[in-house]
Amino acid sequence: MKKGHILGYDINEKNCQISFYDETKDEPETLETAADNYQIPLVIGYFQERWIYGKEAKRLATVSLGHTVTDLFERAVYREKVRLGEKIYDAVWLLAKFVELSLEKFENIEFLTFSTPETDIDMSKMLKGIGQHLGIPKSHVFVQDYKESFCQYMIFQPKELWQYESALFFCDDQRIKAYMLRKLNVNTGHTGGTYVTVDEVANAHMKELAALYPIISEEKAKDADAAFKSMIENVFEKKVVSSVYLTGEGFEKNWYPDSQKVLCNGRRAFLGNNLYSKGACYTSIRKCASAEEGPVYLDESKLMERIALRMRVNGQEGWYPIVSWGEHWYEADGQWEVLLEDVSSIEILIESLDGEEMRVEEVSLEGMPARTDYSLRIQVEVLFLDEKTCRLTFKDIGFGEFFPATDFQVEKVIQLGGTNGQFNSMS
Repeated sequence: MKKGHILGYDINEKNCQISFYDETKDEPETLETAADNYQIPLVIGYFQERWIYGKEAKRLATVSLGHTVTDLFERAVYREKVRLGEKIYDAVWLLAKFVELSLEKFENIEFLTFSTPETDIDMSKMLKGIGQHLGIPKSHVFVQDYKESFCQYMIFQPKELWQYESALFFCDDQRIKAYMLRKLNVNTGHTGGTYVTVDEVANAHMKELAALYPIISEEKAKDADAAFKSMIENVFEKKVVSSVYLTGEGFEKNWYPDSQKVLCNGRRAFLGNNLYSKGACYTSIRKCASAEEGPVYLDESKLMERIALRMRVNGQEGWYPIVSWGEHWYEADGQWEVLLEDVSSIEILIESLDGEEMRVEEVSLEGMPARTDYSLRIQVEVLFLDEKTCRLTFKDIGFGEFFPATDFQVEKVIQLGGTNGQFNSMS
């Protein structure tokens, strides 16, 4: 058994991959399925009264033995029912079973981050639910897309590798995608933090690539190399690029020598296929350490506003965020307990990251039972109804045996600007 309890889990339609944190190593390690091979085929099956997964299940599917499911991820996303032998299963249940089997080598998993090509509220709910099925608290399960995983990976690399912009190229047997990590222009005056994003800057379906598999055609390879070189030159035009990363099975064959010369001209280039799982593992590391410092990743799906309460923490009075910018609205719900002084209202600060809006709203505590200072204990709950509507609930929960809870409760609905438009203004 491996004792790694902080994991990153890359999952897509074809494969999964697992990276884990080892306190004795400088960076996360990736679980090998064979020498220099980290990919676990996303196939599950049932054979001779036992569950099988990965390469074993894929081999059985190839020779038509047992009962297997090969398109598991897509079916789970669409919440389909799947026949496996004589039984019908929910595809999400089968996916959860696959994840459980693939993580059997790890014990006491405390933090788990899933990395997927794209994510939304439905993907987040499904994967968080699978994490809970494994016994991991919901608040310790995170979901991010490949762009954010690339960003989180880079944040932990030497700063000279992302001093300016950093490029990522993905290639499979049909297409090449290019992404660029860059810093955002956030000049609000109220934050000195660094904010970064990842843009998809090019996407090409190249018929020459399909011809490279399974046998390399020298003529087609030259055509593909020339097309890729042209893409690189267009992507890098008028940019200062510190480093380049190549990922995807399409780069495993050496068909791009001329392109490689352009990639390595004045910058460092790296080739590998475990960047996304490591990026996810780095997110788990940051969450485990409750690390507030460091760059904040933003994109058009993240909150551009934060909500803070005026509180005194460790003797320091100030505005303390209960909703931070950079979160997905569907993952920003939370619950806290606070002690009140002799106050008649609670102040709420709403401020936008682009600096165009800052307002303070109040919640009246009229009707709250009278008690001495610091014996008024209330529960603060944040619940997002949609991307623009946040409901704050303040509820008296008493103070142990001395002051039983009452039915006092007050709500405040905060209207936000949503995720549209503000992000683009910082580009």
